[in-house]
Amino acid sequence: MLISAVAAISTFYPDAKVSDDAGHRDLQTYRLIGKMPTLAAFAYRHRLGQPYIYPDNDLSYAGNLLSMLFKTTTELKYTPSRALERALDVLFILHADHEQNCSTNAMRSVASSGVDPYSAVAAAAAALYGPLHGGANEAVLRMLRDIGSTSRIPGYIKRVKAGEGRLAGFGHRVYKNYDPRARIVKRMADEVFAETRPSPLLPVALELERIALQDDYFVTRKLYPNVDFYSGLIYEAMGLPVEMFPVLFAIPRTAGWLAQWREMLDDPEQKIARPRQIYTGPEERNFLALAARP
Repeated sequence: MLISAVAAISTFYPDAKVSDDAGHRDLQTYRLIGKMPTLAAFAYRHRLGQPYIYPDNDLSYAGNLLSMLFKTTTELKYTPSRALERALDVLFILHADHEQNCSTNAMRSVASSGVDPYSAVAAAAAALYGPLHGGANEAVLRMLRDIGSTSRIPGYIKRVKAGEGRLAGFGHRVYKNYDPRARIVKRMADEVFAETRPSPLLPVALELERIALQDDYFVTRKLYPNVDFYSGLIYEAMGLPVEMFPVLFAIPRTAGWLAQWREMLDDPEQKIARPRQIYTGPEERNFLALAARP
């Protein structure tokens, strides 16, 4: 729903492709960053069959999202939890941008054609939707639920070493040591659980992390917890379903995608993305003329 809604916005702003003016680009940036929480919350409420809650200008960016997600029709004014608001704000900062990952590359590639930023962000969000990218924290929760209890961790570790499974939330293409973002998210998890309720999966996560960090099999392979390992537990503690996790990822990442878009437009040497392929197949081959074939 989020991908479709973002793409549909381009029909409301047909002049968005006019990107020569810096002020015009600013306007599109403000619109997209501002609209993403509303679109995300509306998709969530629609899925639940609940009435939409409109933005409240008195609240912060994160607090406003919490209001649009969770405000009830009986509340005159929604007051977000400080712990949840702070956690969401920190998670948004940590997820805003991170090198040339799959969705960022999609943003730059699509935007290089000169298309409007709404269509380009929709393409980036579609890339983020993949389970190997934006669905990583969802995979962590599924893994922890599959393990179920700390007593079953040794057996799961054994299966991973045998190639019969994998540790979701461990390892990173960039970080070959402990992901620095993961340390911050782990601290935020403690603050959130103090406000909500301890997750029954937290002991499993902590013990799994402890064992993996001491096991030469994982240490030698540089498999350390990444930012996705604890973020899913935080979102779940907030009462959000796993299907919502990639949407929550897309909200802050929009800022990073748009930063990439603006950088491209300011680069006088930027051209349309056109990767070259190197053919490695057979060279000249003998063939039988069509008329001579049986």
